[in-house]
Amino acid sequence: MATSTLDKRDRQLVAIFLALVLILLILVAVFTPKADDDRNPLPGSNLTTKHGAKAAFTLLQNSGYQVTRWELPLATLADRANPHTVVILAQPLTQQMEDERALRTIVEKGGRVLATGLAGGQMLPGFSLSRPLLGSPLCQATPIGISALATPGTIWMLPQASWKFDGPRSRPDVAAAYECDGGAVVAEYPWGKGHIVWWANATPLENENIRKDQNLELLLNSVGPAVVDGQPQQIFWDESLHGLGSSRWDYTSGPIWPLVQWGAAGLALLTILSFSRRSGPIRPLPQAPRTTPIEFADALGGLYKSAGASSTAVAIAWDRFRAIAAHLAGLRTVPTDPTELAQGLVRRFGPVAEPMAAVLEEAAHESQNDALKPKRALLLVQQLHDFEITLRDASTRSKRPNGPQAA
Repeated sequence: MATSTLDKRDRQLVAIFLALVLILLILVAVFTPKADDDRNPLPGSNLTTKHGAKAAFTLLQNSGYQVTRWELPLATLADRANPHTVVILAQPLTQQMEDERALRTIVEKGGRVLATGLAGGQMLPGFSLSRPLLGSPLCQATPIGISALATPGTIWMLPQASWKFDGPRSRPDVAAAYECDGGAVVAEYPWGKGHIVWWANATPLENENIRKDQNLELLLNSVGPAVVDGQPQQIFWDESLHGLGSSRWDYTSGPIWPLVQWGAAGLALLTILSFSRRSGPIRPLPQAPRTTPIEFADALGGLYKSAGASSTAVAIAWDRFRAIAAHLAGLRTVPTDPTELAQGLVRRFGPVAEPMAAVLEEAAHESQNDALKPKRALLLVQQLHDFEITLRDASTRSKRPNGPQAA
């Protein structure tokens, strides 16, 4: 059995493509950022990086709190909120109007909200920003005021904003707990039936800083006691605003998207090289076999037989014979009457044409007979064919110089 093998150019093309795929995989493996990379600033509750908050999440669980990661829209949480609901917004990345309305609903129902950072404060109802502090260095904030959050000692904060209490936008019911460089970086105030706590950054609850000074005490005081009025507090650590599934297009980001792009480009290049490197087919096209005249005649006869068209075959043979006989006899027109045709043939060829009169009469009649038997039709077609040969031979002899002359 013959086997197909790749030629030298095909093997080179496949080797080059495999090498490109290998190089692409190595580049993706080297340059894809790790999920636990310390450069990730996100204080996610499941991240173990220095900026992550896995330690704070675990400490709350070990301290008797009921803590749950929340990855659904905040509007869903607002529908089930009650006075024992506590929401932690650690450095949210997105701000939507429906999320702000959900937070307002939660605190109006008596819930408690802890939000950090500039974006987290802008989502809070009644938030009054004094000045942003983007790019400020890490500072050691000191307690101020009489807020329950202000415990003896200091906390570490990398503030993104501050809240001052002078000016027309100040709220008289806001209690500042810690200050840094003259601005409040931790504040709390009531809203509706609930309570709001704001931090200038999530630095105190990060893995790297949770054990420094009073950072852990600040977190526990901000979320409140584990049990209130005999019922446990339910803490929801929000992850929905960290970009997890907030949009269907979010799935196109990350390391998989460059891999898809480079893979599609490589596939397109391989397709172009595969179809453009040759100008024609590499094998000759197979030639379709032609049927022999006998097979053609057998197929045609089968069609006539299946259609019951015996008279049609006789009619075709009769029309052909009339045209040829009139030409050989020198008649100006092709007679349709068999008797007239027979007389013209006798005048031209003499006794040779006399036996044809009866057959011509029968052929003209049976060409109109739809009930004609196939055997009889075959016999008439053969007789007309034999008469044609006879007339051609007689016409050829009469044209020879020394040949016999017709009567």
